[in-house]
This record gives sequence, structure tokens and C-alpha cells, in this order.
Amino acid sequence: MITASDVRKKYLEFFARHGHQIVPSASLVPENDPSTLFTGSGMQPMVPFLLGEAHPMGKRLADSQKCFRSQDIEEVGDNRHTTFFEMLGNWSLGDYFKQEQIPWMFEFLTKEIGLDANKLFVSVFRGNDALGIPRDEEAVELWQKCFASVGVEAPAVDFAERDGMQNGRIFYYPEKKNWWSRAGVPDNMPVGEPGGPDTEMFWDFGAEGKLHEQSAWKDEPCHVNCDCGRFMEIGNNVFMQYMKTENGFVPLPQQNVDFGGGLERMAAAANNNSDMFTIEFFDRARKAIEQATGLRYPTVIEEGAGGVVTADVQTAKEIALDIPGDQLLVIFRVVLDHIRAATFLIGDGVLPANKDQGYFVRRLIRRAVRFARRLGVAEALVREVSSAYIDTYAEAYPNLAEKREMILSEIEKEESKFAKTVEQGLRELKKVIDKTKTFTGTDAFNLYQSYGFPLELTTEELSRTHGMTVDEAQFKADFKQHQELSRSSSDQKFAGGLADHSVETTKLHTATHLLHQALRDVLGPLVEQKGSNITAERLRFDFSHGQKMTPEEIAKVEAIVNEQIKKAMPVHAEQLTVEEAKARGAIGLFEDKYAQIGGKINVYFIGDYSKEICGGPHVANTADLGGIKIQKEEAVSSGVRRIKAILG
Repeated sequence: MITASDVRKKYLEFFARHGHQIVPSASLVPENDPSTLFTGSGMQPMVPFLLGEAHPMGKRLADSQKCFRSQDIEEVGDNRHTTFFEMLGNWSLGDYFKQEQIPWMFEFLTKEIGLDANKLFVSVFRGNDALGIPRDEEAVELWQKCFASVGVEAPAVDFAERDGMQNGRIFYYPEKKNWWSRAGVPDNMPVGEPGGPDTEMFWDFGAEGKLHEQSAWKDEPCHVNCDCGRFMEIGNNVFMQYMKTENGFVPLPQQNVDFGGGLERMAAAANNNSDMFTIEFFDRARKAIEQATGLRYPTVIEEGAGGVVTADVQTAKEIALDIPGDQLLVIFRVVLDHIRAATFLIGDGVLPANKDQGYFVRRLIRRAVRFARRLGVAEALVREVSSAYIDTYAEAYPNLAEKREMILSEIEKEESKFAKTVEQGLRELKKVIDKTKTFTGTDAFNLYQSYGFPLELTTEELSRTHGMTVDEAQFKADFKQHQELSRSSSDQKFAGGLADHSVETTKLHTATHLLHQALRDVLGPLVEQKGSNITAERLRFDFSHGQKMTPEEIAKVEAIVNEQIKKAMPVHAEQLTVEEAKARGAIGLFEDKYAQIGGKINVYFIGDYSKEICGGPHVANTADLGGIKIQKEEAVSSGVRRIKAILG
């Protein structure tokens, strides 16, 4: 058996042998990227460098990046969806291309972690004649040579989504499946946007077609992208090859490679076990649940999109709790996933809250507690599960062990708050029923919106205590309207985005450097940046400070920044070692990760006033900024304040 830790280690060692510098994982909270709340892919921290900025560690890079995808919360419960995961990645920034990347990936998968080439399948870009983008026959030829080297035939076939597998091993798909750009498919790309074809790798878990026969796709042909559960995507090579122009697509002068592969998925494939929750990353946490509850993680006989079949022998406690094996499986997986994600998010500084990133930490913990209650455990379980994860990941992510008490304390506090929410919600529910003798879907939504009382608990309480049902359709309608309003607000809030390097965003980003130093001048050297969020309209800067700023302090900071802007100081960058940067008085985030590996960092100098570690982009001179106006200063969490400001 090969462990997920083994896969991570072998991957990084493999690409180090091929001349790659190993980059530490970035935080789950993106730095200076207001387009998203979380780091959701390995590529995300690399966008500036894929778009042309020089990376301080060179042109060949590899890492294992922590990722969190909040949109997958409701999907958790099957054998392959998790909100938190690690993504293995390697990049070529204008160095090697397809001829090296495809053989390397084949070698890693088949020789380093021992995958059977007979169970590997590949997809490639079909091409688009109308846009003048050819099918990726070069990738097909390279894959065919790789498979032939181990005696496996690899026919390339088209329209598998219409005609099925056709005994193929390599499959052409359209741009919705095998094309990458930040803007999506080629038709949506603006002029000047880079993009290119990709080629994905899939593992076949087999089951002789049974998974497909039981799935929602049973009346359609089975193929690697049909989602029936038979195939699992384990990696994706993106070849940034083209630039969109007024006259169509032309080759990029700098062609980049971006590979991303799910670590947990690769480990599942390496052990030919489609249940990712049985890999060793979950072992300690799974045992913690079993010991606390007296239940055991169900044995899966067969699982796919059509459902789950588990061993039909139940313990006495499972029978007493009336939890069928398939439901017990979902409960275990939700608790395992949500507490792992919450542990890592808190470790990266995201505390439970009512908005932004903190909202999702709160939701993860409360949802895990709610599911754990069904196992007959009232409290303390989530702490034990979190502690188990800290032990599991202590070597790979030592910050978790360093912050153990803080992480466990935050989880305990949130669990306690949720217990009070449940009590308050039950009282409010009873008030409504006593007053109106009914309980509508809108009542259920108001209970959820005002008190965070989950619909599932409302349904259970109404059924058990009052013999009533709730109109879930009305609840969902109210919830959908609430989501649309929230999404509209969020879209406006995160309009622009630093990744597009717009002029206004670049100006505001530069202004945060001056603001950071001015805050240290006024409030003292203990001020440190805790995050930023910059759109084309405004900047938002979070910093460490134990008390509310006075109006005089705010005015003084604003005056200092504007004074520096008026000096028309030049802005330039230098690549320095951490030691050199510190010796020259530079401040900034994420110094330690570079110090561990001896890499160089970008330090931006604004005249003689500001010296800060940063990736860019910046204006050339402070005269371009005009002036700054602080609009608001407020609390974010204990010991963290926030300033919102505009230029003008």
C-alpha cells in the first residue's frame, strides 16, 4: 500500500530531480486577490507568473498546494468530494513544454507510484475549426508513445460522449472539457487573454460497467467524462499556448505548462480504492469518531453515482439509532471532511464569523456538529477529530501543531455557540407554533436567517415534537432569493480583481504599501498585515492592532500617506534573499516559507519610505496615485482591525 504522504514525497522528489524548485504551499486565504475568498487551486497563486511576472525561484517550479472549495460543501458525502484537498502542481514558465511534460507525467504515474497503464485513460482537446484552433494531435502522439513504451495500445477516438468508449484510450473533447483560460472557453476570451488546450488523466475503477448501469447516465454511453463513478480524474496538464487577438488566435511567445493533480485522488488510484476517506490522512480522525461513538465506518461493497451498497451487518447501536449503512457513511464523511477543512482554515488565520471567509468556517463546524449529533454524541467529538488531524499533518504542516491550542479553542467555542443557537432556535420555533398553530417554509427560513437554525433541525423538531411538516419548497425559494441578493452584492464587492492587473487596482495595491508603513509609524512596529482585498474601486487592508484607532490616529495615517504620494517617489523591485531583505528593513508576509528553502523574494521599494515583500503589480511612481482617503476603520476579529480607503 502506498500512502498519500508517499505520493506527495515522491512527486516533489521526482520534479526536483528534473530541475524544479519546490515552492511551499501558499495560504488558503489569497493574498491581494479579491476575485475569490479562498485558494481553490494550485494554479491560483501562480497567476501573476503565468501572465509574465518573473518568479524569484526560477522557471521550473513544483509544490503541493492547500486548497479549499466552498462550493463543494453540499457535495460532500460521496466517495470523492472534499472541500479541502492538496493539489500537486508543477509549472514551466516559458521553459519546457508538451514534449517534456507528458512523458514526465506518464513516468511519474506508472513508475513512481505504480499505476497500471491499462487502467489509465486520457482526454485531449478536439479543436475548433471556426476559431482556427487545431485539435491537439501533438499531445495524442506523445501519449501514444508513452503507452506504447509499456506495451499498451492507445487508440485516439472522437465523440465518446455520443458514441461511447469505442475501445479507445485517448479521447477528444470540446473546449468545455479540455481548454483553459481565466475567461473560460475561447469564445468568451477577451483580446489579449492567454489560454490553451489541456490533457486530463483518468483512473478506471472498473466494476465492469455496474456503476454506470446504476447511475443517472445509465441511458447514455459510458465514457471517461460521464461522471457515473467508474472513472476519476487524477490530473490535468494545461498548455498555455495561444493568445487571442483581433484576428484570431496566435501562438504565445512564452508558452507555459501548468499541471494540477489531486493528491488524495492519486493516492486512491494508487491503491485502486475509490473511497478517498480510507486513505491514511483520515485514519486517526476516523478512529476518533469510532472510539467516541462506538460505531464503525461502514464497509463499502459498491459505490457510484447511482448510490451506495454497504455491508448489511449493523451493530446494536446503529440499529438503535436507526441509521442505515449508506446514511452512516455520509455522516462519517461530512464530519471527517468539514473538521479537516475547518482545522486548516483556522490554522491559516480564518476564525469563525458571520461573513466572508469566517462564515464558511462557522458553517463547516456547525454542519459537522449537526451531523455528529445524529451519532448520539452531544459534544467534544469535533475537538477530538480536529486534534487527530493536527497529529496527522504535523510534519507536513507544522503551523497546525504550533497553533494547536488556538485551533481547538476556536472549534470548542464555535461548538458551544452552536449549542446556544439550537436552544434559542427551538424556543423561537415553539413561539411561532404557539402563536399561529402553523409553521411555514418562510418561518423556517426566517429561523435560519436570524438564528442560523438549520432546516434539518427544524424538520426533525416539527416531526418529532409537533407532528408537523415544513414546506421545504418555500424555504428553498426564500433561500434562493437570499442567495441571489448575496451573490449580486458579492459580485459587486469583488469586481475587478488584482489578477487582471487593471490600472486602478494596481494603484490601490501600491497605496497599501504606503498605508502599511504609515500605520507602523503611527501605531508602532507591532502592526503587521493580516490580509488585503483590493478592487478597482477601493482597498481593504487588515492589520494587527489591539484597539480601535482614534480619529486623530486615522487622520495622521492618511496625512502621512498623502505626504509620501506628493513626493513623487519612484517604485522599483529587487530580488533578494530573506536575509538581505531583512537587513535592508523590508517588511511583509510569508517570509518564513522562503527562508526554509533559501529562495529569493521580490522586495518593492517606494523611495526610501516603504520596503515590502510583494509579488506586484505596482505603479512606477507615487505621483500616479493622486491621493488617498480613509473611509472606515473597524474591527475584524480579536486583535485585528480593518481600514477601507479609496483614491481621490
